[in-house]
Amino acid sequence: MVETGTEEGRPLLVASPASPAGVASAASPGGRAAAGTALILLPQPDGLPAAWAGPLPEGGTLDPADAAVLLAAARPCALLPEHATGWFGRPGLSGHRLEGRDWSPRFAPARIARDGDRARIEAEDKVAGLRLVTEAEAVPGGAIRARHTLVNTAADPYLLEHLDVVFPLPGRVSEILDFTGRWAAERIPQRHQVTDGLWLREGRRGYPGPDAATVLTAGTSGFGFGHGEVFGVHVAWSGNTVHRVERVPAAPGQGADGSERAMPGAATIGGGELLLPGEVTLGAGESYTTPWVYLTASRAGLDGLAAQFHGYLRSLPAHPGTPRPVNLNVWEAVYFDHDLAKLTALADLAARIGVERFVLDDGWFTGRRNDRAGLGDWAVDEAVWPGGLHRLTDHVLARGMKFGLWFEPEMVNPDSGLYRAHPDWILATGERVPPLQRHQLVLDLTRPEVAGYLFDRISAVLDEYPVSYVKWDCNRYLVDAGSAPRHGAAAVHAQAAAVYALLDRLRARHPQVEWESCASGGGRIDLGILERVERVWTSDMTDALARQQIQRWTGQLVPPEYLGAHVSAPFSHQTGRYLPLELRCATALFGHFGIEWDLTKAGEDDLAALTAWIGLYREHRGLLHSGRVVRLDVPAETAAWLHGVVAADGSQALMCHVQLDIPHSDQPAALRIPGLDPARRYQVTDVTPGEPRLPMIEASGAALADIGLVIPAQRPLRAIVFHATAR
Repeated sequence: MVETGTEEGRPLLVASPASPAGVASAASPGGRAAAGTALILLPQPDGLPAAWAGPLPEGGTLDPADAAVLLAAARPCALLPEHATGWFGRPGLSGHRLEGRDWSPRFAPARIARDGDRARIEAEDKVAGLRLVTEAEAVPGGAIRARHTLVNTAADPYLLEHLDVVFPLPGRVSEILDFTGRWAAERIPQRHQVTDGLWLREGRRGYPGPDAATVLTAGTSGFGFGHGEVFGVHVAWSGNTVHRVERVPAAPGQGADGSERAMPGAATIGGGELLLPGEVTLGAGESYTTPWVYLTASRAGLDGLAAQFHGYLRSLPAHPGTPRPVNLNVWEAVYFDHDLAKLTALADLAARIGVERFVLDDGWFTGRRNDRAGLGDWAVDEAVWPGGLHRLTDHVLARGMKFGLWFEPEMVNPDSGLYRAHPDWILATGERVPPLQRHQLVLDLTRPEVAGYLFDRISAVLDEYPVSYVKWDCNRYLVDAGSAPRHGAAAVHAQAAAVYALLDRLRARHPQVEWESCASGGGRIDLGILERVERVWTSDMTDALARQQIQRWTGQLVPPEYLGAHVSAPFSHQTGRYLPLELRCATALFGHFGIEWDLTKAGEDDLAALTAWIGLYREHRGLLHSGRVVRLDVPAETAAWLHGVVAADGSQALMCHVQLDIPHSDQPAALRIPGLDPARRYQVTDVTPGEPRLPMIEASGAALADIGLVIPAQRPLRAIVFHATAR
């Protein structure tokens, strides 16, 4: 570690470029180096370092000493705002001792150190008996992440209420974008003006849920996918969370020389874990560490932020390292009606059209004839599957496909052998049983005997059958989530950690298995779970028109290769409306392609078309799952969306024009392709399966980025896929 004492007052820069110089990207058209996020720490004479955060200049450097000069008149903003310094917004730390003491600590830094693109701040309030360690680091892809660790150095317990990581925002930021949602309608965008006061998004469902903020973005007025200065925060945690944006007005304060002066207003963005009452009480010497809080900053709009998150996820050990196989999930084909003849017929058709993985969903285990019974009894139901699943798995593997299986480990039905034997194994407060949701309760995974039971039962199934993929579901929220060994005290924090521990243990025991995170669809999509899975189920909504928006906005955090996207039946099981096969396939193409449709009811023409779309996906999945996501800003009157993926080296792109509805204007949309090499020429071809609707053209990368291909008005619910390749 390179140590800098506070008396020296040397600012520290924490940053790393998002990609090497010369690599073209959607955020850096023309081959310039893609910019990442920078964090500068400015030591203060008697307090925590002030921070500055923002986009790292493209192809340039940022001298932290310059920031110290330029920000001299600004209000110092630490990564942990303190009430004791005159901060009248939400403090970064809230807690106290039993008698109400030590509720307003003020930390004095003891050591500030840097090691490459990492910084560590150690500080202490000796009177309050608290020590604070803040870590900040740059991660692959260009994002910054930070976390706090609080240590109780006194003898008396310290009751922690919240501990947030906070980053400063420039005054020019004026709009907020985050998400809400519900079952089958995740990631609905909502915008607000930044005003004085606190915008606080609390997630209290026990995991992120369909209404999660996901990525809280603040930016300059009117920012879009490809323009505007934007700052995005994500809390990497699969339990309860807080995301926040706050603007405080001017207040009295002290200058660096000790003189009184008016401190200007300030804006911040940040987040942390939402702790329930009594969840974290620190005994002598005990500590609590926040989740990592990620910050991305870009002058290239929302796509610039997304590229940094995608780059990080693609650097993880759990990132899928093999081509994403075409899935067939049988849920919407058979639901709970498991019949070997029907399932083998589905497998035969799936293999014929190019499916590579066959997934048996809910309904295979003991007593599971509907959603009212069986959860927790993880053994194959011999009444439905005499002799087990071997005949089905043998049939699937003989046709060249892999086999996947559904589990819901965290849950139990009252109508199950497990619950009848161990009714005390559930999360509950006091003597009452929590209200049922989907006829089920939540198991207390913080208890070693519960986690051990689940590990043994799941492992037994994975050992007996050739399972290479598990869909891990979670279909209810945590209500009254107390733990009996702790006398009913809140256990959401410990439960989230226990879910990670069980999944980590299963991954180590079964390295051949890929894992998917599902929570009634896209209810648990965060960087904490994504460090442990190869796929997420984006939504239980398989209606392709509704899925367009869900996938578009889930992509703000998650790259396409993780996003389970399935071609469903012609009439949607969720909405009942009819959608053409072209739209259903084009929607699935730009994710991890799959099918959730009773193929025995599909005609030969549909099967032939599906085969062609699967061929298109398999041909281009290397590009789709490695390139930069591009979402074009187009007028709403066009009723069209234009999006795609551009290769990191600018050599090719796969783009899509989707006509969502009848346009309100007769002005045609232009399909621009940013990120290509402006000096090279490209051949652009309509590769939509079926008869091409647009002729092949040739143009320069510069013309395709700035002028774009004008697309005539299309009928509603149609999609055209284009492939651009360098000559």
